[in-house]
Amino acid sequence: MTRYNMKLIRILPLLLLAACGNPPRENASKPYTDRPPVEERAFVSPAVDAAIEATASQITHPKLAEMFRKCFPNTLDTTVHYSEDENGQPDTYVYTGDIPAMWLRDSGAQVWPYLAFVHEDEALRKMIAGVINRQFKCILIDPYANAFNVEPIGPADDSDLPKTSPYVFERKWEIDSHCYPVRLAYAYWKKTGDTSVFGDLWLKTAKTILATFKEQQRKEGHGSYTFLRRTDRQLDTKCVVGRGNPVKPVGLIASAFRPSDDATTFEFLIPSNFMAVTTLQKMAEILSAVNGENAMALECLALADEVSAALRQHAIVEHPVYGKIYAYEVDGFGSRQLMDDANVPSLLSLGYLDPEMFNDPIYLNTRKFVWSEDNPYFFRGQAGEGIGGPHIGTENIWPMSILMKAFTARDDEEIRACLIQLLNTDAGTGFMHESFHKDDAGRFTRSWFAWANTLFGELVLKLVNDGKVELLNSLPR
Repeated sequence: MTRYNMKLIRILPLLLLAACGNPPRENASKPYTDRPPVEERAFVSPAVDAAIEATASQITHPKLAEMFRKCFPNTLDTTVHYSEDENGQPDTYVYTGDIPAMWLRDSGAQVWPYLAFVHEDEALRKMIAGVINRQFKCILIDPYANAFNVEPIGPADDSDLPKTSPYVFERKWEIDSHCYPVRLAYAYWKKTGDTSVFGDLWLKTAKTILATFKEQQRKEGHGSYTFLRRTDRQLDTKCVVGRGNPVKPVGLIASAFRPSDDATTFEFLIPSNFMAVTTLQKMAEILSAVNGENAMALECLALADEVSAALRQHAIVEHPVYGKIYAYEVDGFGSRQLMDDANVPSLLSLGYLDPEMFNDPIYLNTRKFVWSEDNPYFFRGQAGEGIGGPHIGTENIWPMSILMKAFTARDDEEIRACLIQLLNTDAGTGFMHESFHKDDAGRFTRSWFAWANTLFGELVLKLVNDGKVELLNSLPR
């Protein structure tokens, strides 16, 4: 592995509490209020900086313009560490923010909106290629891990069992940990035409993803994956001696943990299975068009079709208020969990991840359900309304859910309401947070959460590109 700046790695023990989902408190640390000076930024992209100014210059709302200027480049400014490996290939490690580890999900999402500028900035293109290369390497280190260290310093929690590579920060199996790298690599290829990321490393990774998905269909028994942690948080470990609750093998893929890094109750996590379908379809296209691996491509498509059919058969529930909706989790035996969690992939975010979902009336019904008090993790209070999840606790709203609502809205007034909430719940920092209390946005968790910051910038940029500058400028000041 390439050696990187170890400055943040050395403070890892001080940051582990941030990974454990502690209850929100009055934030005692000094919040970020400005971008770092240019000389202190982790990565500088002239193309992104030019786009920031071109976009912000169209926004007359002063706070919105300033928040966009700070949030959109937050991943580049503070979390990207570019290098080259021993073969001279790009190799990029991306922190999640205040935790100096690289989540496969977060890192893929963090750099996603910068794909728009790769034609104007060769260094930016190489940096994103480096993220893809690093993600593939990580999957091959341990296909069941969700987060990785830059150096072999061991897991976040020494009690984790079974033991694994010291490059693994956390070994919580989440389907989306394999989906996000493919999503990024596919979009990178479509944007640049560059196939250099699809060599032998990719082929080994694709085989590993396919094998892991198949094993986690649990057709041949539980499979090799277990996870145990000594903890006082119920959702930080798996029941049944690390195996989780039983499932009936119906074609869906088991996910031991949610995108929140919380344990699933019923192992078939529906939003992640939807993402697995589109991931397998993208893999098939790459394998066929780039690698000439037609047999493996057909294998991917067959699995995608099987999971898709199982979703139609097992994921749909008749709700007394909303009609047919998608459950959040099922087990194949008939048990279902009706809720949504703010972390992406979520039920709400399905329309963001796959615009084809807007042709699905069941998704539209589900969207109404999750943004209502019939969802046990929807909260409404004096500071705002939105979806949270058990990771932080009840009564805490995640800005990510508000962002997803705005991304999936088809009504300007709905978008407007989301933007007003986002502007009013930054607690004066100019940045997004992990969560805030429904009655007091000053009680927030994680002052440095790069994914949420960059996602806010992605939303503003999208709205400007969609011709909604007037909507942005009409927001109350």
